[in-house]
Amino acid sequence: MKKSDNPFIFTTGTIAFPIAFVMILWLVYWFEIRFNVIFNSWGVYPRSVEGLKGILFSPFIHGSVKHLFNNSIPLLVLTTALFYFYRKESWKVLLFGLLLTGFFTWLIGRPSYHIGASGIVYMLVSFLFFKGVFSSYYRLIALSLIIVFLYGGLLWYVFPIEKGISWEGHLSGLFVGFLFSFFFKTNIEKPKIYKWEQDDYSEEEDAFMKHFDENGNFVELQKEDEIPEVHKESNDAEPLKPKVTIRYTFKKKGE
Repeated sequence: MKKSDNPFIFTTGTIAFPIAFVMILWLVYWFEIRFNVIFNSWGVYPRSVEGLKGILFSPFIHGSVKHLFNNSIPLLVLTTALFYFYRKESWKVLLFGLLLTGFFTWLIGRPSYHIGASGIVYMLVSFLFFKGVFSSYYRLIALSLIIVFLYGGLLWYVFPIEKGISWEGHLSGLFVGFLFSFFFKTNIEKPKIYKWEQDDYSEEEDAFMKHFDENGNFVELQKEDEIPEVHKESNDAEPLKPKVTIRYTFKKKGE
């Protein structure tokens, strides 16, 4: 496999796009504070034509610094994981997830303005978790376990347990991420198959295994140029004998 074919390669975009996304959220909130404007009316207002614009704009609007901060860290972590592990599908998951999460919130939400990027957070948590589990690939399963460890507590907020929180947006994001885990197909890097794992592998033909005898003891093999030359005798019945050259050096007395 070529290096460029490996889906798990850290690129500049892996961290640049998530940072840019979070920066846009902070710029929008800064603009509200700086010019004393409120964009809440641009949020999702369920089952109204005017509220449809919130499907696109609501993730960029937040009611307070705490609200924005609570969404910023998970978004940065989750989108980075998305762009690293699912690079080819990342933009589709993020953009279509934003639209569908907002649309389902528009369908099932209470008659109130729903704002914030928490729906996308839940969509990413759901997608990364279920996709990793369904893939049966150890790296993605490990990612799923990390997601559960970090954000498993978010599951409680898909129910109306706290006033002022758009549990409908959370539930919509969770449902969309679950659907995406089936819909988007991912080409998982195939594990390397070694020579001894192949079906046509033969120990007798393996150059490395020839260094061991039947008891598993190491046997040092001679190289071809170290094997003594042999010559044939006139009588074929006699065994071949190695050709040996003996050199004598005579020294006179006193030398």
